[in-house]
Parts: sequence; C-alpha cells; structure tokens
Amino acid sequence: MDSSAESQSPCSPRDMDFDAGGAEKRSSSSAAVNQALQLIESEDLDSKLQAAREIRRLTKTSCRNRRQLAQAVKPLVSMLRVDSFDCNESALLALLNLAVKDERNKINIIEAGALEPIISFLQSHNSNLQEYAAAALLTLSATTFNKPIISSSGAIPLLAEILRHGSAQAKVDAVMALSNLSTHPNNLSLILETRPTSSLVNLLKTCKKSSKTTEKCCALMESLVSFDECRTALISEEGGVLAVVEVLENGSPQSREHAVGALLTMCQSDRCKYREPILGEGVIPGLLELTVQGTPKSQAKAQMLLRLLRDSPYPRSELQPDTLENIVCTIMSQINGDDQSSKARKMLADMVQISMEQSLKHLQQRAVVCTPSDLPIATCTSEFSSK
Repeated sequence: MDSSAESQSPCSPRDMDFDAGGAEKRSSSSAAVNQALQLIESEDLDSKLQAAREIRRLTKTSCRNRRQLAQAVKPLVSMLRVDSFDCNESALLALLNLAVKDERNKINIIEAGALEPIISFLQSHNSNLQEYAAAALLTLSATTFNKPIISSSGAIPLLAEILRHGSAQAKVDAVMALSNLSTHPNNLSLILETRPTSSLVNLLKTCKKSSKTTEKCCALMESLVSFDECRTALISEEGGVLAVVEVLENGSPQSREHAVGALLTMCQSDRCKYREPILGEGVIPGLLELTVQGTPKSQAKAQMLLRLLRDSPYPRSELQPDTLENIVCTIMSQINGDDQSSKARKMLADMVQISMEQSLKHLQQRAVVCTPSDLPIATCTSEFSSK
C-alpha cells in the first residue's frame, strides 16, 4: 500500500482510541440509565430516592439521557405525592431536568398528573419547595400545549402571590412563568385580575436592567398596559413610569424594545393623560438614543412616541416639516428644568453626529462595491468565476 492510500485509511490508532473512549462512555451512561430506571420502579422508598437523584445527575446536561429516561416520568410524578420533603424535592428536581429542552417530556409530565402536587407546593410554607415549584412552572409553561392547562389549574393567582411575597429566586421564576403564560389568549385578563403592576415595578427597580428577568418583566408590562387598569396602576405607583424609563435607557436591546412599546401603548391610548407623566421622568434622551441605536422596532416606536410627546397633537404645516429635530425641539421647549433640556439637546447633537457617521460609512461601502458594468470585462469575468 502506498503512502497516499495509507493516509486515507478510515481511522488512525489515535482515532480508534478516541472512538473506544466514546463507546466506553456511552456504554457506562447506558448502564447508569438502565439501573436508574430499575430503581425508580422499586417499591423501596430509599431506592426511589437514589434513582431520582441519579436521574437528576444524568439529565443535567445530556439531551440523549433525557430521551432515554422519559419513562421515569410517571414514577417520579408519583413521588411528588409522597408525604416526604426529600422525596418531593428529589423527584421535582429530576423532573425539572427531564423537561429542559425536551418538549415531549414537558407534555408528558403534565399529562402524568404533576400539576396538582406542583400547585400545592406553590402554597407550601417551605421556601425551597416554593422555589422548585415556581421553577417547574416556568419550564413547563414554555411549551404552547401546556399553557391553557396550567392557567386553568389556578396557577396564575398563586404565581402572582409569589411575585409579591416569595423569595428573590421564586419571584424571578414566577414573573418569567407569568410572561410565558401571558402569550396564550385570555391569560392576560387572568393575570390582570391579580393586580400585578406594583410587584412588576418593584422587580424592575431591583433587577439588573440588562437581565433576562427584566426583559420578561417588561414584556409582560408591555402586554398589560393595553388594559386601562394597568396603565392607571402604573402612573399611580411611586416610581412606576420611571422604572420603565430606566429600562428604556439601560436595558438589553429586547428590554428597551418592550419598555418603549409599553410607553407608546400608554400614550396612544390617551395622549392627554399620559404625556406629562412620561415626559416628567426624563424619557427624551433615551428615546433619542433609541432612534439611532435601537432595534428596528425600537427605532420606529421611539419616533412614534416622540411625535406623540410633542405639545401639539396635530400635524405641522409644510413650512414646519415633521422632522425628528423639530419634534424634539418642540418637546424640549415644554420640558421644565435646564438640566433635562440640556441633556436632551446634547443627545440630539450626538444622535445627529452618529447618523452622519453611519451615512458616511454607508456611502464609503457603496463606493468600494463595483457592479459588473463598472468593471472591465476581463476583470469581471475573473472576479465572478472565482469560488
């Protein structure tokens, strides 16, 4: 055999070592899975506990193991009904890991009857069980099939109660679960009935503005302000509008999009009622920045909100074009306080500068891109035939 043929052999000894190592790991994992499945079916409670803890370990990072251990769902759910904290905790944590990134397991867990004991854990005096139950509902509510089942179980008022009085982690999981549930028709009205605005504002005040929690919180707020009850509650809550404005200024791109959407919805619903409370919290600099540096949706919403915030609700004449600069100047003339007006003017200048730089960069990019008609025929042929 020549050297070229040898170099093309299926695998080198080193590759074979790696394959053997991988096969050994798979075999070991498969044996552990089979043992866990045997133990979880045992009548002995200690064996079940051992199995639940092993299932939790095996499914922590492995999608393959989550599939292979799917048949453990029913016996794990039965452990949720045993009057033992250790049993409840171990089973719930194992079910949580089985549900992560596995839609079939999420549905199977609900269909196996897990919802009833999980709902009871939300009302437990044990803060750990409360946290695990909130985390479970967060995970299980991520799939569309489960949303109406969870909401009809009475989970929404209990999640709202945890949002008010639960531990820090339980509050985070509760608001994210509520945000998941809010995307299903009719659930928004159920959430609104729990009067969650004050709790949402408090969470926005304490959470890191760039966090996923803030994003979910703002997404829920944006949906809820389509109802007059929530809008009224938000402006009545001390620092309510300011909490949303601060997210608009310092949040992640998605959070800022939800924040400006919430304020826009308020202003569109009743401009006369909400214009002053929004302007009074110094929203202009953040809006100016969004018109240039926000997501496409944020930019459009920010410009719409700026138009609504100007003093006159009527379109300008042709002699006074409805440009962003004119809108901002009109708003700034109505703002009380030199500091806020000065900051807004500086932001406008910065915004114009950034816009000019972006336009120049775009022109430069266009200048260096040659079309086929701009190039000699030989050059074009060579350029386009290369791969």
